[in-house]
Amino acid sequence: MRTSIFAVLLGAAMTCAIPAPAAPAIHVMLLDGESGGPYHAWQETTPYLKRMLEDAGMFQVDVVTAPPRDGDFSAFKPDWSKYQVVVANYDAPDERWPDSLKASFEQYIRNGGGLVSVHAADNAFAKWKEYNLMIGVGGWRGRNQESGPHFYYQDGKLVPDTAPGNAGSHGARQPFKVVNQVTNHPITRGLPKEWMHVADELYANLRGPGENMTVLSTAWSDPANRGTGHEEPMLMVISFGKGRIFHTTMGHDLAALNCVGFIATYQRGTEWAATGKVTQKVPADFPTADKTSTRAAYNPPAGWTSPGGAPRRGAK
Repeated sequence: MRTSIFAVLLGAAMTCAIPAPAAPAIHVMLLDGESGGPYHAWQETTPYLKRMLEDAGMFQVDVVTAPPRDGDFSAFKPDWSKYQVVVANYDAPDERWPDSLKASFEQYIRNGGGLVSVHAADNAFAKWKEYNLMIGVGGWRGRNQESGPHFYYQDGKLVPDTAPGNAGSHGARQPFKVVNQVTNHPITRGLPKEWMHVADELYANLRGPGENMTVLSTAWSDPANRGTGHEEPMLMVISFGKGRIFHTTMGHDLAALNCVGFIATYQRGTEWAATGKVTQKVPADFPTADKTSTRAAYNPPAGWTSPGGAPRRGAK
């Protein structure tokens, strides 16, 4: 009898000692290959975006580079089904993708694929109706009032302003405060209500259909810096069919990517777009309402200057 009890206890102890199997990696396609100008240097930012996800310890990332503007797209047929989420570090005009490629991407998202739109990815495909439904709002490339309202936050509500005007603007790059308007979403849950982002382009005047869109976070577009005088959307989530989309307007260059606020919300947003939940803890070094936070591991390389602009503070 004693032997049987001992065997049972030993077996239970051994079972408890066996570590739980690790969750399978989330498969990510990081799509790049073009931008609207040299100021959006995807060749620089893609490796940083890839490393941020890999550093989270839960993502397996493949970089897929589309052909250049004068390239052959007839053989570019990504297997979207291999991935739970596509991170778009990509900005191309409407005519770049053939209809068949657009249709395959639409089907992937409608059927439950995830999408993360980073910064200038919301400039892309201005006349592609379904893409604009995916990202909610976008700017430049000819967008205007016909693309949809200019959405901004006022008195705790999202305002769709239908006044005529072109879509897309920003002032000089400088630090700004991000305000989480929705604090109970998995991406923003546990984050400070307000936090400082490092110097970046504060996108404003974005226009689009805004359907099935929730604006999680905003920032004040200061008229003293060519701003609108409104709380402009910074972080958004959108649904398209069964698909989940996380849209961040931040992340213009390497210096902007170095913000812990950007890193954490990008990592959390990618997990949410892929799975519908966020298991990552809020990092201890997350910025506060009055102080930015960066990580030395993501400092721009020595001698770096922001593409298309003057040398940046913090470029080492």
